[in-house]
Amino acid sequence: MAVSASAVKELREKTGAGMLDCKKALDEANGDIEKATALLREKGLAAAANKAGRAATEGVVESYIHAGGRIGVLVEINCETDFVAKTDQFKEFARDIAMQIAAANPKYVRREEVLTEDLDKEREILKNQALNEGKPANIVEKMVEGRMNKYYEEFCLLEQSFIKDPDKKIQTLLNEKISTIGENISIRRFTRYELGEGLEKKVDNFVEEVMSQAKL
Repeated sequence: MAVSASAVKELREKTGAGMLDCKKALDEANGDIEKATALLREKGLAAAANKAGRAATEGVVESYIHAGGRIGVLVEINCETDFVAKTDQFKEFARDIAMQIAAANPKYVRREEVLTEDLDKEREILKNQALNEGKPANIVEKMVEGRMNKYYEEFCLLEQSFIKDPDKKIQTLLNEKISTIGENISIRRFTRYELGEGLEKKVDNFVEEVMSQAKL
């Protein structure tokens, strides 16, 4: 069977393996993502999956302050050894993630952290939107689940597009770092402060401002 580009992309984001290796694994597994993942692990190519269970208790707490002190971010990123935590590559990754949080304002690291009440509220809104659009009731639920992916992409850090490379998800960037650095890496938690948050103020394009400050 022909393997779709979306399946190759999904497998690559899940495992951190190369595009060609992912395509070969999917061809061998007849398009089955789970079987292809297992094949890559057997061949030692699924770097992220191989290292995911290893303890990561070292790392850094990276800070990022937006120009003028209007936005501040603290993010904890863990790795396995103090040696890796001190490398320029790991520090650069931590800096990129802090900038991502400042610019894109995620609420969670991963979708599993989203509160049940928030999910229920969002699903209800999307359901009513679909019904108001005149969509048949028998397909509304499928539409809601499809649109929930947009919610995760907006509010979950790992599913956001990387501000330096919008074609790449943060999860993919993380998997690549795990593969190249050779240790398990985990984005554990973050806090984002915005001056005057909750008060009435004009809307700014923080993505553009953060990118401009970093001269990207």
